[in-house]
Amino acid sequence: MDNILEVKYLTMDFGGLRALNNVSLHIQRGEIVALIGPNGAGKTTLFNCLSGIYKPTAGDTFLYPPGGKKRRLNGLKINAISELGVARTFQNIRLFGGMTVLENVMIGRHTRSKSGILGAIFRPPATRSEEKTIIDKSYSILEYMGLAPLVNELANNLPYGAQRRLEIARALATDPHLLLLDEPAAGMNPQETNELDALIAQLRTDYNLSILLIEHDMKLVMNLAQNIFVLDYGEEIACGTPQEIRHNPAVIKAYLGEEADAEVS
Repeated sequence: MDNILEVKYLTMDFGGLRALNNVSLHIQRGEIVALIGPNGAGKTTLFNCLSGIYKPTAGDTFLYPPGGKKRRLNGLKINAISELGVARTFQNIRLFGGMTVLENVMIGRHTRSKSGILGAIFRPPATRSEEKTIIDKSYSILEYMGLAPLVNELANNLPYGAQRRLEIARALATDPHLLLLDEPAAGMNPQETNELDALIAQLRTDYNLSILLIEHDMKLVMNLAQNIFVLDYGEEIACGTPQEIRHNPAVIKAYLGEEADAEVS
């Protein structure tokens, strides 16, 4: 089994509240996996543990970078995890609203920059060359995402759907191997959601990505995911293919409901 991520018995406590309880999951290289469950199930808490925002109370998370050694993510800082090839978006969009579309993507690209403080101050030829490469790479990502015409617009001025795409573009700028998408379709209209569905599938191929996504839009989940993990009250209650999850009684009871089950059939 060629896994890129393994989560083993992950537990996260906040004082007397246990948000995650012995959660285990894995993602194979090149796979799209969905993480679903009702509000408060612990999905975003798991993302925060994977991306270094939280340090888990117990358990282990291992990343297997392509061509690299197995790395334990527990306790690593956000920038260190990003440098290993893990990028994420957020449920609530976190763009730099007063910066342009291009500048937002360039910030993501700077995680791969080699120039230090002295380079920024004295701007030797190597630094100037690297800055041009960052601009060129950032612009090419914006072209791919269909955002190039908006390159000089302030992020705050973009339509909502374009802001969602920009956040994904900024994540892509870090050259990730594993992309974590936290409710990427939230707030989108049906046409935008359909476009996002196609985009995520294409991203996996064109950028050679493995993708873990949290999503409440079950049509999108069923269309995209090869495997689905289901959380409820911080515990994993099911995992399997879309077909298996669609008809799993525990999932129907905890999250989908009879009506939702019929909708995604």
